[in-house]
Amino acid sequence: MDTAWLLCVAAGYLSGSIPFGLLIGKARGVDVRKAGSGNIGATNVGRVLGRKWGGFCFALDVLKGLLPVLIAGLVLGYAGRRDLDPADAWRWLAVAIAAVLGHVFPVWLGFKGGKGVATALGVLLGFWPVLTLPGLAALVTWVAVVAVTRYVSLGSVLAAIALPAYVAVGAWLAQTPVARVVPFLVVTGLMAALVIARHRANIARLLAGTENKLGSRPAGHA
Repeated sequence: MDTAWLLCVAAGYLSGSIPFGLLIGKARGVDVRKAGSGNIGATNVGRVLGRKWGGFCFALDVLKGLLPVLIAGLVLGYAGRRDLDPADAWRWLAVAIAAVLGHVFPVWLGFKGGKGVATALGVLLGFWPVLTLPGLAALVTWVAVVAVTRYVSLGSVLAAIALPAYVAVGAWLAQTPVARVVPFLVVTGLMAALVIARHRANIARLLAGTENKLGSRPAGHA
């Protein structure tokens, strides 16, 4: 079991570290690290190459988080269970953490990656059923905020902040014992903190009124 778990954690990191944004850009003759904001995430890919490619990148970044977590859950016998004890929950969550860190700090790019939003969504969806519904609720929050404001960064930050609250509400509705909820609250809280930290520059531009809206072409930043 320990060997299988360690392999799942390693696979999670390697999957998360695949720089799909960079690869898509290279295939289109553009190094996205040298265009727009310089970020390899879906938002910058969409601004540099168009919405179609941004959407494609977003889907791939979601999948590289979802698949290793879901596969690990099946291999380790955790998927589909609401009665995981805290030790098993932490083991499964370690795979999710590895996938997100792989995207944010990919070994192939000198540990300089994206902001982790799409991959974080993927790992949440892979945690069937404990985090799947909170993850979908966070996605709805993101879509609603972006639709109203056209600020992708604001949607990402607000969805991240709301995520632990959705986890807490879901656990309360399911009458899940507190001890079994704590690992998921801790990790979703850390994920929210990471997303906020990776959006520091965006938050500063939002406060200054200079942040780019969805569909705009960035003038040196995104």
